[in-house]
Amino acid sequence: MRIGELSAAAGVDVETIRYYEKIGLMPAPERGANGYRAYSERQLAQLTFIRHCRALDIGLADVRRLLEFSTHPDASCGDINLLIDEQLERVRARLDSLHALERQLQTLRSACSGEHPVEGCGILNELGSRRPRA
Repeated sequence: MRIGELSAAAGVDVETIRYYEKIGLMPAPERGANGYRAYSERQLAQLTFIRHCRALDIGLADVRRLLEFSTHPDASCGDINLLIDEQLERVRARLDSLHALERQLQTLRSACSGEHPVEGCGILNELGSRRPRA
């Protein structure tokens, strides 16, 4: 299949596919006599794997490691579990940060209630103060 077909089948932009090839995450495809890239079902499966990893916000370096693991089907999956555990910790840290941001926004929102002139808006006054409240 050609790159546009691969893109549609995997749900990945053409430029992203080219980028993955450029950084060596995906092998360069065969080229037909006409010079067009010719992708196989195996490359579609690999690109789908990469897309699933990225949807889980797994970084490209870790995607590369997971792809390497998949080439050794008899190896222990302990390192794969560790990689996912590390990803879980990153996600949990981001969630903590987002919860803190939510609390800050709720505090900011509570600084203004009702309808009144903008000059008396507690939100704008808080945003304009020298130090943000936690």
